[in-house]
Amino acid sequence: MSSHPSHDRVQDPARPANRLAGETSPYLLQHAYNPVDWFPWGPEALAKARAEDRPIFLSVGYSACHWCHVMERESFENPDIARIMNAHFVNIKVDREERPDLDQVYMAAVQAMTGQGGWPMSVFLTPDLEPFFGGTYFPPTDARGMAGFPRVLLSVHRAWAERREEIGRSAAEMTAHLRNASDVGRDREASGPVSAGLLDQAAKALIRSLDVHHGGFGHAPKFPHPMNIRVLLRQHARTGDAQALHAATLTLGKMARGGIYDHLGGGFARYSTDERWLVPHFEKMLYDNALLSSAYVEAFQITGEPSFAATARETLDYVLGRMTDPDGPFYSTEDADSEGQEGKYYVWSLGEVLDVLGVDKGRNFALTYDVTAQGNWERRNIVNLPRPIAESAKSLGRDPDELAAELAESRAKLLAARERRVPPGKDTKVLVAWNGMAIAALAQAGRALAEPRFLAAAEKAAGFLLIRLCTPDGRLLHTYKDGVARIDGFLDDYACLIDGLTRLYEATGAPHWIEGAVRLADVMIAEFRDADRGGFFYTGASHEQLLTRQKDLFDDATPSGNGMGATALLRLAALTGREDFERIGREAVEAAAVVLESAPAAAGQTLMALDLMLAPSRELAVVAGADRGEFDAVLDVASARFLPHAVVAPAPAEAREALAKLLPVLQGRPAVDGRVTLYDCEARACRAPAVGVEAAVAALGGPRPA
Repeated sequence: MSSHPSHDRVQDPARPANRLAGETSPYLLQHAYNPVDWFPWGPEALAKARAEDRPIFLSVGYSACHWCHVMERESFENPDIARIMNAHFVNIKVDREERPDLDQVYMAAVQAMTGQGGWPMSVFLTPDLEPFFGGTYFPPTDARGMAGFPRVLLSVHRAWAERREEIGRSAAEMTAHLRNASDVGRDREASGPVSAGLLDQAAKALIRSLDVHHGGFGHAPKFPHPMNIRVLLRQHARTGDAQALHAATLTLGKMARGGIYDHLGGGFARYSTDERWLVPHFEKMLYDNALLSSAYVEAFQITGEPSFAATARETLDYVLGRMTDPDGPFYSTEDADSEGQEGKYYVWSLGEVLDVLGVDKGRNFALTYDVTAQGNWERRNIVNLPRPIAESAKSLGRDPDELAAELAESRAKLLAARERRVPPGKDTKVLVAWNGMAIAALAQAGRALAEPRFLAAAEKAAGFLLIRLCTPDGRLLHTYKDGVARIDGFLDDYACLIDGLTRLYEATGAPHWIEGAVRLADVMIAEFRDADRGGFFYTGASHEQLLTRQKDLFDDATPSGNGMGATALLRLAALTGREDFERIGREAVEAAAVVLESAPAAAGQTLMALDLMLAPSRELAVVAGADRGEFDAVLDVASARFLPHAVVAPAPAEAREALAKLLPVLQGRPAVDGRVTLYDCEARACRAPAVGVEAAVAALGGPRPA
């Protein structure tokens, strides 16, 4: 792994290191020279709390978190505050991206205590790890109606010393609440079978919440919610619902023109603080850009709209250019902050734009991308596209194509100038689940957009994960940094990588990808399945035992583990004919019925699994003949169609025999007359084979979108 700008702290000989200095997480290393006596989560800290009968202060965050940095500067770097923490608490720092299992458990507690959550998360535990008080960011002094952190610390200390029995009761009650809340799925049989009515209900709810002017769902702050966008695209495909398609495409179009999208370097920020998508929270996450790329590709497949393809392509180019290690895997995040200021790297003054581009081209750029002398955010400018380029061309009396070409050159020049600035910090750890999402997006886009480089990047990343983050007995590890893979894989690691490998096989026809997906699916079922109530636990049977063993049924910024696990198994079942994959995938969807009924907008990935489960299974077997070019042409067209209920089973000539042993859909299906042959099968029954490129393309509904 190469060296990249990150938050890793340089050792300061004048300041002693704490125990975090031995960690690999960039977030933990940011705190390695705090005067706080930090521990990483582990046996040493937990034993100390029990031996000394001290409460635990658990602080959870992540490297790209702006307010995490603020609380560090204000409180954890403060020697007076550190003395209070060290005197009265065992202080544990956790990177939520490394330990999402801990984050899930204790964030549920904080939300139950306060009605809200977020990061940094600050929660106090008994030595038995039961939570009894918590919150998020605390200021260093009393301010704006918030208790200062020293006051909080001293109040908790006094309560621990003087009201221990009361704390014990509160902690026990909260623990019971968490265990009951994690026991979802126990009444799935009583709720009856899931049906397409849940899909219709969810689509209607999303459409009702649509911001009809700016796109997106609800009010500021606005998050992209790619899973819900993809639910609406599937609703349109299933029912022809024009409103669902409009809600999805309006949202995608407005986001791509807003400031949440990086018009110079590509890629999306985490969310928008305003309803217009103008002012982002500037951090960039791998998962957002992977998931949104898939949504834009699917919108392009449906509509043929070139701007959707361009956004997907630019977003994935950002991932390849800024978030990819030379060895193949993808990094996690880029910060919102640079030089201690949020967004400084990304914003411009009008003068800076004119200096780089010259007066004439600079003014054209400024008019088009909303750059003004007064600024559109804190006296600076966030580059955005308030109206289509064609409208700007009309205002300027320019040919639209000529102006578009000029603006492309201007964006490249401004990007080159921006890259001379101090860049945001980068978290270079590799997370399997997020990499799985990126592999899936690259595989999907590689064929749909005719971009071989995307397929090559997906294959390189997948190969790295299967070698460096797999144990000899076939289990996944969760994270990798500085040559070290560690922490048992979680449910979403398995589910997302299975999905990524399956899609990579569909895009390339290489047998080892589908073989890897099947092996991991067997491990996922053995380790995570809840055989009694259906669905999957978030932690494996062999994982460290925590306060509760939770089920991941709700989407957050990423798809729920259960929803992705169900999706991956159902797609694998269609390819492999494995009845157990289909049965267990269906059980996972049914176990989430209560969530689908009560909060469909929070379960987009499971809704996509439900959509797949209810549709007639369709398999497209593409069998190569003597001409590899014919095979690739048909596979390109098959991949360019929006076919959410279909799987593609490509069989290159060199792998046909090996694949036929694994995939029933390829058994007894030759290349007729030595030509590429398409077998279009539904519910295990196939139409007459389409032989040759023209016949196969016609059977698929024509060529790819222009």
